[in-house]
Order: sequence, then structure tokens, then C-alpha cells
Amino acid sequence: MELPDQAAPGVETLAAAAADTACALADMAGPAGWNLAAAEDAVDAIDTIAAALADIDPEATRLLAAIPAATKALLRHFGQDQDDDAASPAAAVRPPQLPKPRRRGLGPGWQGIPGASAKR
Repeated sequence: MELPDQAAPGVETLAAAAADTACALADMAGPAGWNLAAAEDAVDAIDTIAAALADIDPEATRLLAAIPAATKALLRHFGQDQDDDAASPAAAVRPPQLPKPRRRGLGPGWQGIPGASAKR
């Protein structure tokens, strides 16, 4: 599959910023610079980007399907408590599920529903 020459507005800029940030993180952290919270945040970023790329087409979904399982295994390796069923043989046979994309906020300036917070 060939991708179009032009990305959606802002996508190319955000992808470049994500790549620059990932490089800066790798340079700054080094092997001894991580803690569990930082690793969890990095894994969330990896999973979110993988899910976004997997939405391109079914083949992209197939190619990226192993990433969530790999990042979950990495967190288990670092000592994060996981469900016992994740280590069971049945869990290893199931194809990994990509995470749902994070929900976006309603945007700046949203004031809520008028009268919703009024005392009754």
C-alpha cells in the first residue's frame, strides 16, 4: 500500500515532534535513567502511536499487532504487577489487542452545559 503524498493537517508536524521527543528522551535517559513511571509513560506513547499507525489498513494492523504484547511484557519485566491470566498459556495464544486511542478533550474554552452546576 502506498500512502498519499500529503498527510492530514498537522499530522506530519506532530509525527516529527514525536520523533524528536523520542530521540531527546533516549539521549537523556540512558540505561540507568528510567523508573517504572517513566517506562509506563513511554510504553503508553509507543502503544498509542502503534494503534494510530495500525488504523491505516488491515496489513498495518497485522504488522503492528505484537507491539502491545511486547510492551506489556516489558513492563512485567520491569516489575509492574500484572494480572496472573496474562502469563497463562491461553493468553499467549490469543492475538494481542491494540489499545483504544486516548480520548481527546473538548477543547479550550469549553464551559460545560449551562445550568448543569446550578443548585436545585
